[in-house]
Amino acid sequence: MKLPSARRTSGAVALTLPLLTTSLPALAQLAYDDDALALADSAVATTSIATGGLQTLRRAPAVASVITAAEIRAMGATDLDQILETLPGVHVNRMPNSNSPQYVIRGIASAYNPQVLMLQNGVPITTAYMGNKGNIWGGYPVEHIARIELLRGPGSALYGSDAFAGVINIITKGPSELGGTEIGVRAASFGSADVWIQHGGKAGPLAVAAYLRYGQSEGHRALIGADAQSRNDQLFGSHASLAPGYTSNQYKADDANLEAHTAHWRARFGYKKRYDMGTGVGIASALDPQGRQQSERITSSLTWTEAQLGGDWGASATLSSQQYSQEVPGWYRLMPAGLVYPTGSFPNGMIGAPETWERSYRASAYADYSGWAQHRLRLGIGHDDIDLYRTREYRNFNYASNGMPIPLPSVIETTDSSPFLRPQRRRIHYAYLQDEWQLATDWNLTAGLRHDRYSDFGSTTNPRLALVWDASYDLTAKLLYGRAFRAPAFVESYGISNPVALGNPLLKPERNATIELALNWQVHSDASLNLTAYNYHMHDMIRLVTNSMAGTGARYANMGDQHGHGVELEGQWAPARGLQVKLSYAWQQSIDMRKQTDAGNAPRHHLLTRADWNILDDIQLGAQINRVAGRRRAAGDARPAIADYTSVDWTLATRHGRQQWNYTLALRNAFNAAVREPSPAPGLSLPGDIPMPGRSISLQASYQM
Repeated sequence: MKLPSARRTSGAVALTLPLLTTSLPALAQLAYDDDALALADSAVATTSIATGGLQTLRRAPAVASVITAAEIRAMGATDLDQILETLPGVHVNRMPNSNSPQYVIRGIASAYNPQVLMLQNGVPITTAYMGNKGNIWGGYPVEHIARIELLRGPGSALYGSDAFAGVINIITKGPSELGGTEIGVRAASFGSADVWIQHGGKAGPLAVAAYLRYGQSEGHRALIGADAQSRNDQLFGSHASLAPGYTSNQYKADDANLEAHTAHWRARFGYKKRYDMGTGVGIASALDPQGRQQSERITSSLTWTEAQLGGDWGASATLSSQQYSQEVPGWYRLMPAGLVYPTGSFPNGMIGAPETWERSYRASAYADYSGWAQHRLRLGIGHDDIDLYRTREYRNFNYASNGMPIPLPSVIETTDSSPFLRPQRRRIHYAYLQDEWQLATDWNLTAGLRHDRYSDFGSTTNPRLALVWDASYDLTAKLLYGRAFRAPAFVESYGISNPVALGNPLLKPERNATIELALNWQVHSDASLNLTAYNYHMHDMIRLVTNSMAGTGARYANMGDQHGHGVELEGQWAPARGLQVKLSYAWQQSIDMRKQTDAGNAPRHHLLTRADWNILDDIQLGAQINRVAGRRRAAGDARPAIADYTSVDWTLATRHGRQQWNYTLALRNAFNAAVREPSPAPGLSLPGDIPMPGRSISLQASYQM
C-alpha cells in the first residue's frame, strides 16, 4: 500500500524546493508573500529545519520557530541579534573580546558559544579555530533575509556537530522573494550608516537574485570603570590602565550575495567582510583603542535536486565551501603601555596579533523513498574536509614557566618558533537514516540516527525519536528525545604556546541528551498557544582546568557536567483587524553538577511581548517590551547577581508597496534602561560587566521598483 496521496504530494513539494547544503539534509526555501505570513499562526507557518522536508510548525517533530521578512520589517530590526533576542528560549549575551554576540539557548552559555550551529542557507558557517561563527563577527545585516528558522534542542541526528543547544538557519531572499529591484539607505545612532541594493528576476533560463551592502559604524562608546589592567595596577604598583575609558566598537562592513537557479540546480555565493574593526572591551579585557582587526568569509554552494528519479525515489546532492580568515593589521594591545609584571616591564604595552586562515569543503547527498506503506525514508551520506591551513602570530613577549609574560625587545613573528597554533586538518565522514512513520491517522513517529567519524578523535553516533499526536483538530502533542555532540575546536585540542589555555589532543566531544514535551493549541482562528517543557543533561563539557604543577597554567579537559530544565510559552493573538500581539516567556534553571551551583550567565526569566497595529492602511505602529531577569553568577564569581532590566522599543513604518518610498523609524531602549551583559567569572578583569547601548534611533528609507 502506498502513502496517502496528500502525504506523497507534500513530500514531492518538499523535494522540488532545492535547498540542500553541506553536512545536512535539504532545507526547503519557499516563495512566500511575507506580508501575508507576517504573524501566521502555528497551524499555517512552515519549517524545513526539523526533518529536511517541508512541514507545518505545529506538526514538525521538533521545537522550532520561524521569523519572516515581514516580521523583521515590523520590528524595525537592523541586525540579526535584535531578531534572535525575540525568540523564546534565546538570549543574546556579549563577549568582551570584539563585542561578539553569544546566542544562549536554554541556559547553555560558554566562553565562545560553539554549542549553537549557525547556518546560512543551510551552509554551516562554523570556523575551525574556535568552533563558533567567528569572534570577529561585526554584525549581520537583515535586509536580504527571507526568514530565520530556529531549532531549539539537540539536532545532531540531522546536522552533526555543534547542533548541541540549537540550530539557527538564515535563509536569504531569492528571486521570488525580491521580484524586482530595491534600494535602501539607513542612518542610525553611534554614527551608523548603511546603503544597499538588491534585485531578483530572470536572466534567460535562470532565476537570479543579487544583494550588495556597505555599512559602517563608530559603535556605542560605553564607559568601563575598571578593566584587567586595573587589577594589574593594584597588584604591581603601576598606573597603566586606560580605565575609566570607553569601549571600541567601530567597524566597516561589505556584504554580497548572488543566487541563480533552474528547475534542478541552485548555485549560491556569499561574501562577508568586516574591517577597521575595534576590539570591544579588549581582546584580553583591557581597553585597547588602537587595536584593529578584520575577517573575511566567502561561501559557495551548488545543489542538484530531482524529486522524481523514478518510482517513489527522489534525490539531491550538494557541494559547498567556506573560506574564512581573521587578521590583525593593527596589532592588539593586549595590555596598555606602562604595564609592569614581576617578569619585566612593557613600555609600549603587551602586543599580540594571532591570525588564522582556513577553508572547508563539504559534499553531501541523500535519497528519499516513499514507496513503503506509511513510511518516508531518507538516507544521507557526506564528507567534510576542514583545513586550518595557515596561522601567523606577532608579539612582543614570551611566557615564563608559570604563565607570566616575559617582555621581548621588540615585536617579532613567532609563527615558527612558538606559535599559538600550528595548521591542522580534520576529515569527517558521516551517514544518517531517517524514517517518518505514519503509525495511525493521528500519530506520526520520526526516528533518526546519524554516525560521524572524525579523523582526529574517533566516532560518535546520535539518535532522535519524535512522537507527534494530533489529539484533536486544534491540539497537537509532541514527545521528543535526542542526543547531540560538539566536537572540540582546534584551539581546544591543539593550542600550544599559551600556558593558561593549553590544548589537549585527547579531548572527547561534549555530549547532550534532551527530552521534551510540547503542546500546540489553536485556541481560536485568531489565537494560538505553544507550551514546551524540557530536561537536558550535558556531560564531558570542555573546560579549562588549572594545572597545579604549573602555577597559573591551565589546559582544556572534559571536566564539566550540567543539568537543565525549563518551560517555554509562546502565544499570538489578533484581537482586532490590523492588530497582532505576540508573547513569549521562558523559564530555565541550569545547574553545574560538579559544583552544585547555578551554571550562571543566562536569564532564569525572559519575557517578551510585541504588538503591531496598522493604524492606517499604509502605516504600522509597533511596540516591544523585553524583560530579562534572574541571571546568576557562575561558580567562583563573588559579585552580586547581574541586574535585571526591561527595555522598550518602538517602530513606526509605512507600507506603500512598490514604486514608492517606504520609511521605518525605530527607537530602541526608549527609556534608556541600564543593560549589562555578564563578563567572565570570576569577574576580576571586568568587575562592572559589559554595558550595552542605551537609547538609540534609526531611520531607514527603501524604494522597490
